[in-house]
Amino acid sequence: MSTPDTDQDQILIVEDEPKIARLVADYLQGSGFTSHHLAHGDAVLPWLEARSTRPELVLLDLMLPGTDGLTLCREIRQRWPAVAIIMLTARVEEVDRLLGLELGADDYICKPFSPREVVARTRAVLRRSRAATSPATGGSDLVLDEEGWRALADGHDLGLTAVEFQLLKVMMHSPGRIFTREQLMDHMYRDHRIVSERTVDSHIKKLRRKIAETWPEREVIRSVYGVGYKYQPEE
Repeated sequence: MSTPDTDQDQILIVEDEPKIARLVADYLQGSGFTSHHLAHGDAVLPWLEARSTRPELVLLDLMLPGTDGLTLCREIRQRWPAVAIIMLTARVEEVDRLLGLELGADDYICKPFSPREVVARTRAVLRRSRAATSPATGGSDLVLDEEGWRALADGHDLGLTAVEFQLLKVMMHSPGRIFTREQLMDHMYRDHRIVSERTVDSHIKKLRRKIAETWPEREVIRSVYGVGYKYQPEE
């Protein structure tokens, strides 16, 4: 739908209504984004797998021919946790909203919507997802080295295990979002092995302790009683 530009944020629009897709794409392009469009749910995962660099964000319709939006949301979140997701839907029931967010969506927009709102929400979600992984300023930040599977606090390597790094990575890519223990287990163990929820608590405890060795008075991983955990960087 538009010519890729590596200097622009890449947005994938998954929408089976051509008029809506064209309108959203035009507004995104006018706001400095580069967009790509897919109209069938079955095309999404192969398209993502084939790319060497994936889009920063997916605008994902709930009702699609082929694979539905909720299934795609779950798969994208598990396989490419760094990709942000905004779901688009005409179904306004609260249960759908909660289910979509529980499966990993970063935001939810109900139809009919203003294309300006889509652009504004896109910018807001991208800001939130980048806040946790932007380069440190003056060496006083928590930074992920994803290629080296390291986390650096004030430039100090925290010495995380692979599971601890994966947990921190998932939460840092969605700062402020609450993850249930079950969702975190899905990211810890991709083979879906059966483990106790206490296993998550144990890994979180160790992760907190390692962060506290560098930042004894800062709490960035917070418990949400009865739900799970979230990464909440201090203002």
